[in-house]
Amino acid sequence: MEVMNTPTYHNVHNKFKLNGFEFKKDDLCRVAYSFIKEGEDFEKSVGDFILNWFDEKSYIEITTSGTTGEPKTIQVEKQAMVNSALATGDFFDLKSGDKVLHCLPTKYVAGKMMFVRAFILGLEMDFVAPSLKPLDAVEGNYDFCAMVPMQVKYSIDQLHRVKKIITGGVKVHKTLEDLIKNSGITTEIYETYGMSETITHVAAKKIGEEAFTLLPNIKIAQDDRDCLVIDAPSISSEKIITNDIVKIVDGNKFVWLGRFDNIINSGGIKMIPELIEEKLASKINRRYIIAGLPDSLLGDKVVLAIEGEPFDFDKEEVFKGLEKYEKPKEIFFIRHFAETPTGKIIRSESLEKFRY
Repeated sequence: MEVMNTPTYHNVHNKFKLNGFEFKKDDLCRVAYSFIKEGEDFEKSVGDFILNWFDEKSYIEITTSGTTGEPKTIQVEKQAMVNSALATGDFFDLKSGDKVLHCLPTKYVAGKMMFVRAFILGLEMDFVAPSLKPLDAVEGNYDFCAMVPMQVKYSIDQLHRVKKIITGGVKVHKTLEDLIKNSGITTEIYETYGMSETITHVAAKKIGEEAFTLLPNIKIAQDDRDCLVIDAPSISSEKIITNDIVKIVDGNKFVWLGRFDNIINSGGIKMIPELIEEKLASKINRRYIIAGLPDSLLGDKVVLAIEGEPFDFDKEEVFKGLEKYEKPKEIFFIRHFAETPTGKIIRSESLEKFRY
């Protein structure tokens, strides 16, 4: 049953602006047709989304990232997307008239949700082609922006122009955390947790904090694998069972530890590779992953895969902080990591196909 006074996907907030202009529903549809017919590639996907948003269907079809399998198309209710936008507005204190920058591909759910937030909350949104330095394409300051970590990294000298930034899609690496801390900027930057099925984020934490805090109207639990179970009735009619191993701090916070499907069982000792990777964060200046490969004696053996041309390094020094059973038994160099379209490393495919 719809809650009274909750905005619906049928309406556009009267304060909504796109690239400085006010648009109502019919105006937006005309703009969408123009984008599809005459726009650049990134504008065509915006046009497609706008027309899909205002069609007669109650749902949108979105493509999942494909981190642990083939990308798939799922149906997400438009009203659930509205509810997600309201929760984001509440958590980050977004108000009608706030100025926001959209610099993500609209093909994926994160890019779609920036439009939904603007429609529903009455935001003044500028949108630009996705690039590593989106702030180069605009002038002035913004109240809010969503970026992927690579955009945060390459825009570090301009982030002061944005009051609040959310970043996600891939885990924020410690080297990026350190870059942000050492930059001296006062921008509030949050790492978010979520997936296509949760309609982007259901939790967020300030860069440097350990635990994620839940957005409004979200409850969590753990299953017998210690994986996160999300109960978000305003977003999904069913509980969402994830493969993310977590530690629940209290009813409102959790610490992400790693993926269940990445667990290494070596000689009966179970290890979460993401925790080992964290220990190596300041010691390897390239992208790398810890993984398990079959071993006749141990079951799985711990290996380190580093992206790029092979090079020599002091293994004793690099592995000094690791437990004996965490130290890689082999080191591989990978020409380039296989990735999802959103930049997540596909571990198994990288190891199978791209070794030197």
